[in-house]
Amino acid sequence: MLPLETVTENLSGSLATGPLPAAGDLMLRLTGEITTKGRRTRSRFQKRLVENLRDGVESSGAACRVRSEWSRLYLRSDQDVTGSLARVFGISTFSALEAECAADLSRIVDVGLRTFGERVKGRAFAIRARRSGTHPFSSQDVMRQLGAALGEDARVDLSHPDVEVFVEVRDERAVFYASKVPGAGGLPLGVEGRAVCLLSGGFDSAVAAWMMLRRGVALDYVFCNLGGDAYQRMVLEVAEILSDQWSYGTRPTMLSLDFDPVVTELRRAFRPAFQQIALKREMYRAAEHVALRLGADAIVTGEAVGQVSSQTLANLRAIDDASSLPVLRPLVGMDKEEIISRSRHIGTYEISAKVREYCSISTGRPATAASSPAVLRDEQGLDGSVLEASLASARLFDLRALDMARVAGESVFVDVLPEGAIVLDTRAPESFRNWHWKGALHREYIDLVSDFEKLNRDSTYVLYCEFGLKSARVAELMQRAGYEAYSFLGGVKGLRRLGSRDRTAATATAASTPGVEVD
Repeated sequence: MLPLETVTENLSGSLATGPLPAAGDLMLRLTGEITTKGRRTRSRFQKRLVENLRDGVESSGAACRVRSEWSRLYLRSDQDVTGSLARVFGISTFSALEAECAADLSRIVDVGLRTFGERVKGRAFAIRARRSGTHPFSSQDVMRQLGAALGEDARVDLSHPDVEVFVEVRDERAVFYASKVPGAGGLPLGVEGRAVCLLSGGFDSAVAAWMMLRRGVALDYVFCNLGGDAYQRMVLEVAEILSDQWSYGTRPTMLSLDFDPVVTELRRAFRPAFQQIALKREMYRAAEHVALRLGADAIVTGEAVGQVSSQTLANLRAIDDASSLPVLRPLVGMDKEEIISRSRHIGTYEISAKVREYCSISTGRPATAASSPAVLRDEQGLDGSVLEASLASARLFDLRALDMARVAGESVFVDVLPEGAIVLDTRAPESFRNWHWKGALHREYIDLVSDFEKLNRDSTYVLYCEFGLKSARVAELMQRAGYEAYSFLGGVKGLRRLGSRDRTAATATAASTPGVEVD
């Protein structure tokens, strides 16, 4: 290794200059779950961790070098990458190295005094020393002699120090640092195989996904859409956070299925009391189909015992046999407050808080203690081709390549009016008086931007303006707040064309119907 002064000077040059570790590098500690593994497994885990680290750093636009030792990793980058490192699973803690030198006691004292002397002056400090390898001195010798040198202008307080000085001696080198930053913990992503997660966008499924990622399980996602394009967009935003910030080293996908036809079929075939259970069973079947196609070994859900009617222990048992794959429920013993608290740490809270409840489809009182035989009796009348059609027409998203601006454009605009939608004209009052869509309500753009949250969240809204652009801005804001809102493509001209097509279709229908006069 080069001397400390040479290495420090070289850090200002090329990223490849100078050996690792050196002042300015990051030292990463492996989790205990990695270090306690057998040699072969540990080597495999550590190799995967290095791959994930590189992906995390390079995803942030930085370059890096990584040196792997048996119990430490050393990383050098041309940018601050601590934010990315904190989201790489398999890291217990990491520290920015402030200095390094040869593993010589007098040299350690000299470098430690030059590095921390001014920082501890007049304050309480503690020396924390560790040593591995064969040396003519002990960790206690390092703490005593460096402590004595720093203590001339400061005082030692091992319990409540103002400054901590960490010294780690490993074989021929010693490194110095002042703090330990918590890592994400867990196991390196990908070392425990692959699973498919049913993602709804709410708190539960996002946290369940994160907890399985932390256990080293790579995930792909299945989304059963019951709320249209606006809902899909919010779920994609949740999936993007899980993918871009927590899935380094993998390339997750999300399959979006239109589940409205499935729900229609369930309501036809099942008694109201069993419809919630039937819905979960069809979701399991969809996830199993995707998992088998991808070679995944399990299904992950956000279910917790007793949280809703379909999650009682009896109902979970009635749901389980819909899939031949194991169903993993990492939240099974958590309460809602714990789950919400974890979502804040993950970064999905703000979006999940806006997601409406779409999975409640039963019109009657749901069963809380269903038996498998009773559910299966109703299921005999179910048309399985409906789910097959939904799977066949599903849309696949590559989450690491997702362009949310493009997705937003696709989900904000519509060229038909959804059944039961409330139409809002956002133009000036005089424009509204001159012409407006029949039945449209007037809500001027500037007012709607500031007070759209007064609108009923349970309704669907289609907004329009002159060209459909200003109304698209409001629709996007409403979607982000959890509303199902759209802008009509083409604005007024687009609506006029729609009206003209509707009148033409009505005239053609009337003309072909005996006994109906055409105006």
